[in-house]
Amino acid sequence: MSKLLRDKRNIGLLLGIVVVLVIWNMNINGISPGGQKALAIGLMTVVFWATKVANVGFTALLYLISLVLLDIAPASEVFSPWVSPLMYLVIGAYLIADAVNRSGLGERIAYMFVLKFVNSFNSIVISCFVLQVILSLLIPNPWPRAFLVLSVMKVVIENAEMEEGVAEVIGFSVFAAAVPTAMLFLTGDSSINMIAIDFAGQNIGWLGWLYHMGVPALAASILTCILLIKLFKPKSDISINKDAIRSRLDNLGSLTSMEKRTAFWVMAAIILWTTDSIHGIDLGWVTIFIVIMMSMPTFGDILTNDSWKTVPVDTLLFLNAALTIGKVGAITGMNDWIVSVILPSSVPENIFLLGLLIAAISIGLHMVLGSVMAVMGIAIPAFLAYTSSSALNPLVPALLVYSSVAFHYVLPYQHITILVGIGKEYGMYDESHIIKMGIPLTLAVFITILLVQIPWWHITGLL
Repeated sequence: MSKLLRDKRNIGLLLGIVVVLVIWNMNINGISPGGQKALAIGLMTVVFWATKVANVGFTALLYLISLVLLDIAPASEVFSPWVSPLMYLVIGAYLIADAVNRSGLGERIAYMFVLKFVNSFNSIVISCFVLQVILSLLIPNPWPRAFLVLSVMKVVIENAEMEEGVAEVIGFSVFAAAVPTAMLFLTGDSSINMIAIDFAGQNIGWLGWLYHMGVPALAASILTCILLIKLFKPKSDISINKDAIRSRLDNLGSLTSMEKRTAFWVMAAIILWTTDSIHGIDLGWVTIFIVIMMSMPTFGDILTNDSWKTVPVDTLLFLNAALTIGKVGAITGMNDWIVSVILPSSVPENIFLLGLLIAAISIGLHMVLGSVMAVMGIAIPAFLAYTSSSALNPLVPALLVYSSVAFHYVLPYQHITILVGIGKEYGMYDESHIIKMGIPLTLAVFITILLVQIPWWHITGLL
């Protein structure tokens, strides 16, 4: 462990302790004692997350247990996400991802697509986005999708003539494409997408999400793709040896029995996801049912004991904590106090001004907190409280906050999907690629929200 990392962690630990002690003992007007305690513990946790004092799971546990032991909120509220279908949707998403990867189905689809459509640098970048969209129907989590697409793109890189530095750009394109494309389907990112509507207290369903968020997500993906091509385009053309890639596909042989079973159950999941408004079963329970079927003998035998190792407990605890920040903030009055301090006294009547306000504050929080889920946990409940007296559908402020941070990043730690791919042994890119992309990408966020999302919602009737 480097001295820099140790120093950063130690500084973060000290800063978090100072923050909690100062806020805990301050005389703050307009906030309840419980709200002040929740604010102190919450900010300490955010500091620990941002400075990576410890694994996010340990920090999340510290936050959750502190709420209970300090009598800020009852355990039944603090750990309530575990009795909701959201947690089981996330668990199921990781297990389905393991099934698709284990069977080889996703790899086969990716090779077939590359052989047909990839011929140049531009087509490689575009294919990263198209493959992410296609695979998001099979794998409801952006990390496994990105690593699957990366494995295929590394084959392309190995069998192509390209100038120095282009391989790193292709690796970065894979993970950069995973971010906005995850916004397209409700199950595209089974954690943060569901959080947005869960906070709003609404149930719009899989098709409802696609109806309201499909066009903005496509706009975000197209803008990101254009930026990648314009900012990182190589000076010379790329020559790809498709015979080597075709050989990789041939080595997979004909469609195996496991691939066929996986395809069947994934298609069953997609059908059940898209018809949730008809059968009325929550997506979480649908997803868990599918993974259970995938584990059964005869018609399953896809998921095994080892599949459980792909479910990250620390991420689930982090999700629990992110959800609880907003919930406890509402219970203790912390959210109302935040609204009264940082927001104008009245809600702007012009929806574009409101959208600009929400986007600016959300991005500002994201720059400081460095966590999409942490920002959503604080900002969505605050803006819901802020707009509660207006006639706005609660989905509007919730999805505006979500869109402001779901595909925004300037630094590596500000989006976990970008962070997991950094490094020569993974996506091959480094911080310089992220920062070069992140600054113009911030402008793309505002363009998407103000010029696409809000006008589109007037068409869909959300506004």
